[in-house]
Amino acid sequence: MGRFLRARREGLTPGQAGLPAGAGTRRTPGLRREELATLAGVSVDYYTRLERGRESHPSPAVVEALGRVLQLNPDAFQRLRELASLAAHRPGEPRPVQWTVRPTVRQLLEHLSPSPAYVVSRTNDILASNRPGLRLLPGIEEWPAERRNVTRYMFLHPGSRELYVDWEETAEHGVAHLRAAAGADPEQPDLAALVDELLRESPDFARFWGRYEVRARGGGVKHYRHPEVGRMTLDYEVLAVSRSDGQRLVSYQAPRGTPDHDAMLLLGMSEPAEAGAETGAADDPGGRRG
Repeated sequence: MGRFLRARREGLTPGQAGLPAGAGTRRTPGLRREELATLAGVSVDYYTRLERGRESHPSPAVVEALGRVLQLNPDAFQRLRELASLAAHRPGEPRPVQWTVRPTVRQLLEHLSPSPAYVVSRTNDILASNRPGLRLLPGIEEWPAERRNVTRYMFLHPGSRELYVDWEETAEHGVAHLRAAAGADPEQPDLAALVDELLRESPDFARFWGRYEVRARGGGVKHYRHPEVGRMTLDYEVLAVSRSDGQRLVSYQAPRGTPDHDAMLLLGMSEPAEAGAETGAADDPGGRRG
């Protein structure tokens, strides 16, 4: 919670908070602790203890005041509430990841073709996919099934920066989505392992992760520069899979009769991936993580 508060405080300028900039050069980015404390109606000493992790029982009123002053969006506000709750109570035992995708959900993926679609875990591991869904991320089929992760692809696959027209924005949103997952399951080993790997291997991931931006997963638009089918803009929706411990179905589409729709159709006609690539290793959950 302290790191979250500090990151968001340093990202908010005095002008954004309704304060005069003042004369001279500020030694710290964003708001000072005393400025945030005053605006939130708490003492500087109390807020400093919060930020340094020495106070772990902020009242709901204090949490609401801090979120209001920091101008948090609804997702980030919820994340702050979760962090305050975690600070006051010992986290529960980590839950095992459910790698198996139900047969009916797999059938749904095939029914969605030629629209690209896949099922991901709470940390974006691709658990099952139809053919155009896997072909949407060129080169990922060359990775072992257990490493096929949308976030890992974004930051560690050399082709991702060419694939996404607005890579910087797409990557930033992806990290904010991962932060939302961290809010729901902060102590999960699979999440910790993925974050540790990306912090080691990708300075860009570390840069985005340090901003503590939070954004819940939902629909939107992505712009592609695909090496096999060219440019296309696809709408996407993210749907929770019931009784699955965080699995989500992601489906892409484009209006019929448009060049984007034609390009999307070509994904399913491109050279097929290696045998079994469409489904990964979800049929053998024990084989994914050993």
